[in-house]
Amino acid sequence: MDDSFIFNELAENREDYFGAVAPPIVQTSNFAFTKVEDLKQALGEEYSAHLYSRGLNPTSDILRKKLAALDKAEDCLVFNSGASAIFAAILANVASGDHIISVEKPYTWAQKMFDVILQRFNVSTTYVHGSDLNQFEEAIKPNTKVIYLESPNSWEFTLQDLSGVAELAKRNNIITICDNSYCTPLYQKPILHGIDLVLQSATKYIGGHSDVLGGVLSGKQAMIKRIFESELLNMGNATSPFNAWLLLRGLRTLPVRLERISKTTRTVIDFLKGHSLVEEVIFPMDPSFSQYELAKKQMKGACGLFTVILKTDSRDQIVKFCESLKHFLIAVSWGGHESLVFPKCASMESNEFDRQNREHRMIRFYTGLEDAEYLIKDIQQALGKL
Repeated sequence: MDDSFIFNELAENREDYFGAVAPPIVQTSNFAFTKVEDLKQALGEEYSAHLYSRGLNPTSDILRKKLAALDKAEDCLVFNSGASAIFAAILANVASGDHIISVEKPYTWAQKMFDVILQRFNVSTTYVHGSDLNQFEEAIKPNTKVIYLESPNSWEFTLQDLSGVAELAKRNNIITICDNSYCTPLYQKPILHGIDLVLQSATKYIGGHSDVLGGVLSGKQAMIKRIFESELLNMGNATSPFNAWLLLRGLRTLPVRLERISKTTRTVIDFLKGHSLVEEVIFPMDPSFSQYELAKKQMKGACGLFTVILKTDSRDQIVKFCESLKHFLIAVSWGGHESLVFPKCASMESNEFDRQNREHRMIRFYTGLEDAEYLIKDIQQALGKL
């Protein structure tokens, strides 16, 4: 299925809503029935009916069908945040006494789920670096039910061999879940590599305007239906009709935004790699990246997120650099128009800073939709203050 058809035509039955070019916002919490039998059927099978917008809604249905098609999945659900999608995917596939294998340093709220919430229910987690397939094989136990991946992750951009992990998991009857927020479905499709469930933070590139939260979970219809009927309906964390509409709006410009962001990122990285105060630039699609060949095999692109390691002896210098930037905003997340920086040392005190620890000197950059030279001049003047 052509991506242009997915963005503009798929699931948009314009004759049902007055020929409007843009999808409608069906801003209702409730749906009425003319026959009791129809209500009875909807109560018994809410997955295929519009009963109550905590479950399905016509606006979110348009979005679900487009996102599933982009992921090459049978179906998908849209949650009110990426964290909700993670929670539902994991919770649906473990029970007391089970074991999870996760990549090291996953997204903060995934790790808190593993380390805090699931431990209350006797679900244990083993962390592996994940760059070597043998690490997963050695970590498997008889009670392992889930392998959780982030490929790439969002700081050092470590990749996992998606096809290799999927094959290993299938041999051992283990469900694989991959966070694909970094690449989006345009630049990587984990389901085509055999991954069972793919999730992403739609807050990032799908929304694209830093004004809406959302999470996407895609997979086989039977699994998605089971998660809908239990985790999603019980937790009540489906996206709202208005947020679904905002995500549809963002989806329409996704290809052109990623193309522009990717081009700008390459120009900014080329400048930074030549600067005397920069020790290293970490970016999956750069030939210097340790897993460059795997990145080229699994990914079509890498968008706007990369990490810079500064040559500095103090946390104060990193703080000074970040606070001297005039156009890069200091913020978490990514994917909008505005360019961002996020220093790793923001999560530590000055006396905890260790110059020998390269991680302490990391600054995560996101390049948005501004002109490349505009951003480079800003970085130049901030580095000049050090």
